[in-house]
Amino acid sequence: MLSKTLSVSLTTYNEEKNLPLCLDSIRELADEIVIVDGSSTDKTVEIAKKYGAIVKITTNKLNFHINKQKAIDMAKCDWIIQLDADELVSLELGDEIKQILGDDSQKFNGYWIPRKNWFLGRFLMKGGQYPDYTLRLYRKGMGKLPQKDVHEQAEIQGESGYLKHAILHYPYKDFSQYIIKWNRYNIFFAGQIKEEQKDKNFLQRFLYAIGYFLIKPSYWFLMTYFRHKGFIDSWQGFVFSLFSALRFPFSYVRYIKD
Repeated sequence: MLSKTLSVSLTTYNEEKNLPLCLDSIRELADEIVIVDGSSTDKTVEIAKKYGAIVKITTNKLNFHINKQKAIDMAKCDWIIQLDADELVSLELGDEIKQILGDDSQKFNGYWIPRKNWFLGRFLMKGGQYPDYTLRLYRKGMGKLPQKDVHEQAEIQGESGYLKHAILHYPYKDFSQYIIKWNRYNIFFAGQIKEEQKDKNFLQRFLYAIGYFLIKPSYWFLMTYFRHKGFIDSWQGFVFSLFSALRFPFSYVRYIKD
């Protein structure tokens, strides 16, 4: 018998293909499922309700961490695990979480969880993509997202620990879907660039552009593909390092166009 309860918190937008597998993976773990949906036009909400989820419908925001925090705030259990619809909790991770819920003596208020990212036919294990720790499990009221960036981590009050077993992440079914999401992130980054450029003079803007067109993409590719051995992940590692680097100049071009 577990002494503590667990809320599973998600945000969704047109996730009818991913959501069932995600919710199946936490069916025996969750005491409560809370979902904030960004006005999906498919069967996402219908599927969520079939699993007994508490669903709040709102607008789909470019910075989706705003909706993630809404879902976290709605959760009522002792602990919260925040997931994306394209993620699964492995059986091993589920058992590890159950141990935490059953241990009244453990001191941590949050836990970093490793994540395996599936990319074009394989999990990326190099290139800085594993263990890809993400802070997703925390006590109710002890974790909050800053809501400033799409890649930010939660901020925890008190100490945090590390779990051994991974969340399984399946973000892209094929390369075309990867490009769609990659471009969506670039739109967000272009908005960040616009904010950062507001008070800069001509010379500062010029140097900033040089950084985005030459320095940052070169550094990122060399770091991920060579220093972090992305080449070990075969051609998938090369493609990932290349397009991760290209997000810098492409985001800047989009900022200029907008």
